Amino acid sequence: MSSLPAFANEPVLELRRAPVRAELAGALAALDAKLPLAAPVIVGEDAGRSGALVSTDPCSPARVVAEAGSAGGAEADAAVAAAVAAAPGWEATPAAERARALVAAAAWMRERRLELAALAVRECGKPWREADADVCEAIDFLEYYARGALALGAGRALAEVPGERNAMAYRPRGVVAVIAPWNFPLAIPTGMVAAALATGNPAILKPAEQAPGCGARVVEALRAGGVPPGAIGFLPGEGEAGAALVEHPEVATIAFTGSLPVGLGIVRAAAEPREGQHRVKRVVAEMGGKNCVIVDSDADLDDAVPAIVASAFDYAGQKCSAASRVLVHEAIAGPLRERLAGAVAALSVGPAEDLGADVPAVIEREAQERVLEFGERAAREGTVLARAEGSVPETGWYCSPVLAADLPPDSAVLREEIFGPLLAVSEVESVEAALAAVRTLPFALTGGLFSRNPAVVEEVTRTTPVGNLYVNRGITGAMVGRQPFGGNRLSGTGTKAGGPDYLLQFVDPHVVTENTMRHGLVVS
Repeated sequence: MSSLPAFANEPVLELRRAPVRAELAGALAALDAKLPLAAPVIVGEDAGRSGALVSTDPCSPARVVAEAGSAGGAEADAAVAAAVAAAPGWEATPAAERARALVAAAAWMRERRLELAALAVRECGKPWREADADVCEAIDFLEYYARGALALGAGRALAEVPGERNAMAYRPRGVVAVIAPWNFPLAIPTGMVAAALATGNPAILKPAEQAPGCGARVVEALRAGGVPPGAIGFLPGEGEAGAALVEHPEVATIAFTGSLPVGLGIVRAAAEPREGQHRVKRVVAEMGGKNCVIVDSDADLDDAVPAIVASAFDYAGQKCSAASRVLVHEAIAGPLRERLAGAVAALSVGPAEDLGADVPAVIEREAQERVLEFGERAAREGTVLARAEGSVPETGWYCSPVLAADLPPDSAVLREEIFGPLLAVSEVESVEAALAAVRTLPFALTGGLFSRNPAVVEEVTRTTPVGNLYVNRGITGAMVGRQPFGGNRLSGTGTKAGGPDYLLQFVDPHVVTENTMRHGLVVS
């Protein structure tokens, strides 16, 4: 496999078609008949027992989705030892063969996309549209990084002069610890693990404790594609396993997606060398955002309102890219507030498998309590413009969507990441004032702008600190290869996932310079 066809994103399902909806219902019924799934600790050829840790359906917490192993420090040590032993063989595997394994894993997922989407619906409360897109993105990462492996394997051209040969190549850094989130339980772990494997590194996946079932399927896909057992380990569990991986002297790179406090803790721990450690650990971290949408005075509200509502409330706002604040020009603040309030009031709250529901449950009780507390704070400090008017199911971790306004500038509602269905609106006197507000935030992940003025678009593009700016559209739904994704400031330490530079974070560059004007030859 020296070349592959041009990359193309995996197409999502047409959920408007009745036959597709019937297939989804069938896949969910088939999955339910198999629950609970097993997700044991996997180290090399050995699989441990499962059952110590369980994942449940956020929309129906009595339903157990997966019974998982619970890895700790000893299991982390064993997984690293297996990865170290496998590293020379996987590094020596030609880039074409590594690419072939990723493409085969993508094909395995493609054949099981309905089953995998159903699992994301059950284990993480992802609505069907979001769950299907999650599977497609996982496939995209495998296909995209397979092509990246081929390109990186070819090295880079360097300048040369007569009498001198220069060559630049990239070598794997060593064992990669992947610490994954629950909100994209298939796509994000697949992307981080695939990047490590594509570049010749063994990887160990520590999935979120809320999503071990999805994580186990990622590992199953990669092994089915041909990745050797030692090159991919699986450590379901709670924080102990992740902490042990971060601190292990043989772990060279840590790929993390999650909250700012946990991410900063990883950065601090990784910066301290341990006995036997011979390299500086590299941390590739994506740590969330407080994402703002700027609405200029000339914005088309017919475009802005549905895009903002979808960006804020799809998947109950549980995306790091989700809209959390709207900064609207005072000239149109009244009409925008009114229309957003009407749209939020009309949202329906219900189970993820219900195609008619707009907002599912949040992931767990702790998240529900946090979101409800922010909603109460918004009511105390400002004005609640709207809540979803329909009933909220009594069973499950549901939060009614909230639209808030008139909050003081120092309110935590305007500054902290909420990760739930709460959107705050603030009036500003100009786009410049909106940009000033954005620049005061510690996060800089995504942002949006609605404006018909090319000069305003150019100015916001030039001066905004965010990593991904979306103009006159929603601010979620980044596509691999089209919108490489990642933030600045406290939103991240690495470059863009799903982009041409991402694989460089998992390799060390090596340059060899040879004098080709040597005097004489060795005679044997």
